[in-house]
Amino acid sequence: MDQQNIIDLHPGLIIGFALLIMIMLLLDLGVFNRKAHEVSTKEATVWSVIWISLSMVFSGIIYWIFNQDEGGNAMAFEKFTQFQAAYWIEKALSVDNLFVFILVFSFFKVPKYLHHKVLFWGIIGALIFRALFIFAGIGIIQLTYLPEIHIFGKAVQINIVMTLFGLFLIYAGVKSWGEGDDDEEKDFSNTAGAKLIKKCWKVSDNYAGDQFFTIQNGIKMATPLLIVVAVIEFTDVLFAVDSIPAIFAISKDPFILYTSNIFAILGLRSLYFLLANFIHMFSKLPYGLAVILSFIGVKMLISPWVHIPSPISLGVVAGILILSVLISLLFPRKEAAT
Repeated sequence: MDQQNIIDLHPGLIIGFALLIMIMLLLDLGVFNRKAHEVSTKEATVWSVIWISLSMVFSGIIYWIFNQDEGGNAMAFEKFTQFQAAYWIEKALSVDNLFVFILVFSFFKVPKYLHHKVLFWGIIGALIFRALFIFAGIGIIQLTYLPEIHIFGKAVQINIVMTLFGLFLIYAGVKSWGEGDDDEEKDFSNTAGAKLIKKCWKVSDNYAGDQFFTIQNGIKMATPLLIVVAVIEFTDVLFAVDSIPAIFAISKDPFILYTSNIFAILGLRSLYFLLANFIHMFSKLPYGLAVILSFIGVKMLISPWVHIPSPISLGVVAGILILSVLISLLFPRKEAAT
């Protein structure tokens, strides 16, 4: 079982996190991006640095707070590395979203100055859905431990949900190996998000600036922009099916999992604008992500017998990511090299 959760020990940290996220989102929407505009590489770089820095500072605060407790140095390091591992796993798996975002924007011919608004509302949805998935998942996991049994001469407690998650992640890793190009021919107008909007409203043929609704011939209609937001939201939910089970292998502390997840998601938007024009250079990254998924699945399956500490998990994930990026740069796709 995990050590006591942060929520039980330091509830003030929750308030600090909530205030930080609210302030940053208000600044983003109300100050820096009041008007829809095309995000430059410089702006994307600045915001990427800001979000990564905030994430690292927050993990440092977690370490500092737990290090103040009597005999808390070991727990402080454990919580710190749990946050770091969960953050970089979510960050890595979220990069896969970028490939799909590019395809979605291209399919619906979304003007570049509207990309930021779509991703902003996509993140608002992620804040809600990730909270539901993480807190509900932790609750279910705590309820699905089998009675202690002896296997291979060792007393173990097997968790049904964690075992199923482990098998699923191994399957997802194997299935996603080299499967990244399949989405390129996908008709995003027939996905669940698009069908939901079309079922609720008539949809206009053209965009109306940054508006989600327009009036045509006295009839209120949704614009294609609302469909794009719905497609992005449903896409994030589908990706969460992989990423949320993966971070359960790192920690059972819902605060660690949620905060690391949200920091990674919030930084994803600026990362999109930073990498959108260069993402073809990371053609081998999907293979690395497939290996990461399989590694985490194996970790889940063997956890009743072998505990892989979060620092080792962090090192493995970082090593796979760095290696896949290096291989991508050394052996680019032929079309990217021409």
